[in-house]
Amino acid sequence: MRSEKSVEPLIVIPARFESARLPGKPLIPLNGVPMIIRTWRQAVKAVGADRVLVATEHERIAEVCRQYEARVVMTSSTCLTGTDRVAEVARSIPASCYVNVQGDEPAFNPEDIVRLVDAAERDPAAVINGYCSVSDEDQFRSPTIPKVVIRPDGRLLYMSRAAIPTDKSLGFRGARRQVCAYAFPPSALEAFSARATKTPLESVEDIEILRFLELGFEVRMIEMSNQSVSVDVPEDVAHAEARLSSLGLA
Repeated sequence: MRSEKSVEPLIVIPARFESARLPGKPLIPLNGVPMIIRTWRQAVKAVGADRVLVATEHERIAEVCRQYEARVVMTSSTCLTGTDRVAEVARSIPASCYVNVQGDEPAFNPEDIVRLVDAAERDPAAVINGYCSVSDEDQFRSPTIPKVVIRPDGRLLYMSRAAIPTDKSLGFRGARRQVCAYAFPPSALEAFSARATKTPLESVEDIEILRFLELGFEVRMIEMSNQSVSVDVPEDVAHAEARLSSLGLA
């Protein structure tokens, strides 16, 4: 599935055990398979197992990865975000491009990873993030789904958990949502992780991509499919299992 023109990326799946909203989230079974393994399997379809690893702070997650023969690296328990965890990996494992696929995206479309890697090849100095259309007003109003506002040239203007963009009546006129996969050049990761604390807007919104904007980086947005579903709260588990079943992912 990988494009012949792609750079040699390293796909890093950050997986933190101590999730505030859903403790132990990476190990939640989805139709009998741990969520982190579901995500790893989708990433492997895009670039092969030798270019995918799980980065975690917890031995329980690492042990499950080993059981399924998934490459795993232990990282610090003090990482502020998943991207900080990717940056820690980047300091010890060289690659021309680092792709962060969130560990709570068990139905991630491998073609979207290929699209992201190809975009990184065309613009190797860019920070790149994915988006897709918001399908209904429930998604638009959901605080667990970051909404994306994009400039006409494809650069990120802002991202928020609030229902944006909206009109004077706060109505739903159509929107875009973030797809939680990113591509970073090593230099951008180094600048991102040099911060000892989250940046102000990043801290308020709890959206790590905002740190790049606040540090002066441009973020390029590329359109992806709407196949992926994020597991953020307990109610999302059943939704994720239904999506996996609909895709025929045993």
